[in-house]
Amino acid sequence: MRNRLVILLALAATVALPFAFRPRAAAPGAAADTVVVITPHNAAIRDEFGGGFSEWYKARTGRSVFVDWRVVGGTSEIGRYLEAQYVASFFNLWTSKLGHAWSSAIQAGFQSARTSPGDPQEVRDARAAFLASDAGCGIDVFFGGGPLDFDRQAASGRLVDSGLRALHADWFTPAALPATLGGQEQLGCADLWVGSVLSSFGILYNRDSLKRLGFEREPAQWSDLTDPRFLGEIGMCDPTKSGSIVQAFANVVQQQMHARLEAMRAADGAADRRALTAQAVRLGWSDGLRLLQLVGANARYFTDTSQKPPIDVAAGDCAAGMCIDFYGREQQESVRRRGGGERLGYLSPPGGAAYSVDPIALLRGAPDRPVAVAFIEYVLSLEGQKLWNFRPGTPGGPKEYALRRLPVRRDFYAHEEWRQYRSDPEEDPYEERKLLVFHNEWTSRLFYELAFDVRVMTEDCHPELVSAWRAIIAAPEPARSRALAVLQDVSAVDYDQSLGRITRALVSKNQVDELVLARELGESFRANYRRAERIARGGQ
Repeated sequence: MRNRLVILLALAATVALPFAFRPRAAAPGAAADTVVVITPHNAAIRDEFGGGFSEWYKARTGRSVFVDWRVVGGTSEIGRYLEAQYVASFFNLWTSKLGHAWSSAIQAGFQSARTSPGDPQEVRDARAAFLASDAGCGIDVFFGGGPLDFDRQAASGRLVDSGLRALHADWFTPAALPATLGGQEQLGCADLWVGSVLSSFGILYNRDSLKRLGFEREPAQWSDLTDPRFLGEIGMCDPTKSGSIVQAFANVVQQQMHARLEAMRAADGAADRRALTAQAVRLGWSDGLRLLQLVGANARYFTDTSQKPPIDVAAGDCAAGMCIDFYGREQQESVRRRGGGERLGYLSPPGGAAYSVDPIALLRGAPDRPVAVAFIEYVLSLEGQKLWNFRPGTPGGPKEYALRRLPVRRDFYAHEEWRQYRSDPEEDPYEERKLLVFHNEWTSRLFYELAFDVRVMTEDCHPELVSAWRAIIAAPEPARSRALAVLQDVSAVDYDQSLGRITRALVSKNQVDELVLARELGESFRANYRRAERIARGGQ
C-alpha cells in the first residue's frame, strides 16, 4: 500500500512540476489578494477574465487581485491532477493529524459517494472526515469543462457550495438562470457547480467552397451535409477519439428520434405514449445512423482531433465540417481578423443542436475562499457574461479577443440595447425554435456504442463506402433507390443490437471481443457496400 501511495505522490509531483517553471503573463507583484484557478480554457479566455475580474474586484473592494491560472491540459488531466492532490492532502490529515492507518480501502472510500452502512466503519469514518474537512489542493476554483467532469468532482467530495445562491437569489430563477435548458442541467446538485457559459454543436462552412461546388444556399440542417456535391469535402473526426464529436452525433440522432415521434403522434394521436416513444427512439436511432453514414461517405478524412476540421474549412481544404460552436466561431473571427471577411459561416441547426454548460465551482479547502467566491460571482454576473459575446472595445466588452461564446444567463438576451455590441446578435439559445430537447435516457447509455457504430460503418469501410456512394450518385432510377436501400441497411447496428451484443463487446474484460465484433461488422458493411455499388452500376 505504501508503494502505491509513493507512486501516486510521485505522479502528483510530476503533474505539478510544470507549474514551478511555467512562464507567467504577469507576476502578482504587489497584488493584495490572489485567486488560484485551474482551467482547460484557452489563453484568450484567461486573459479577458483575468483582466476583467481584476478591474471589477478593484472597483468593489478597493484592493488589487492577481489571478493565478493553472493549466495542466484538458479536463481529463485536470481530474487526475485534482485526485492526486486531494489524496496527498487527505493522507496527511488522516495519518498525521487524526492518527489513523492508511489503506487502499481508505484511499478509495474517502473519495467515493457510494459508501453504505455495509462498508467497514473506518471507510465510512474516512468519508465523513473528508466531507467535514478543509483538505485542499492549493487551488480555489475549477473553471470550465463539462457537466460530467464536474459531477465526478462533486461525487468525490472535492466541490463545495460557494454560497452564490445566498448572495444572489435573484440569479437562480427561470428568468435569469433556469435549472435546465432543453433537458440539460445548468446547476449542479446542491449548487456544487453552476453553469457559466453555453456550448453547442453545428456546421462550419466555407462560402467560397460552396460557390465552387455549385451551392445556391448555405447549409441549414445536419441533413444538408449528405448532399452528393459534398463528396470528399467534409472534415470528420474519428468518433472513438473525440467525445465532443460523439455528442454532436447524439444531437443528430436525437433530432431524428424527435422527428419520428412527431410523425407517429400525428398519425395516431390515441396510441399509448410510452410505447410510441419507445418505437420512435428505435426507429430514430436507425434514421440518425443513416444520416451519419452519408455524411461519412462525403468525408475527406477522419481525424483524431476535433480542432482540425474547423481549421481545414477555414483554409478551404474542406468545404464544411461538424464542430463545437466556439471552435467554429473562433475560426470565423480569426479569418475576419486576417482580412478574410465573411468567407466562413457557422450554424447550429435549429431544432438539431442541444446546449450544455461549462460549469464553474469552488474547490474544497480553497486557500482564499472570499476571493474565490468573488471570482465565481464575477463570472456569473452580467458584467462577466458580457465578455463571452461582446465585441472587443465595446462598453463592458473584452479588451482584445472576441470570445464568440454564448452567455448562460437568460436575462442577458433580454437586453435589446446590447445587440449592437454583441458578436452574435441574432443568437439566443433560449428561443424554442432553435432548441433541441435532449433526452439523456434515449442515448446516454449508448454513448460509446454510437461512436463504435459510426466508426465501423464509415471510417473502417471508407473506401468501399465512398466507391458505392459515388456509383449511386451517378446511377439512374430505379437502380439508384435500390442501391441506396442496400447501402443504408443498418440493421446490424440498430438500437437493440447496440444495447445487446455491441454493449456486451464494449464492456467485456477481454478487449479481443470488441476487435472481433468490429471485424465482423466491418465485413458485413463492406459486403453491403459492394453489393450496392453493383446494383448502382446495373448489376444485382
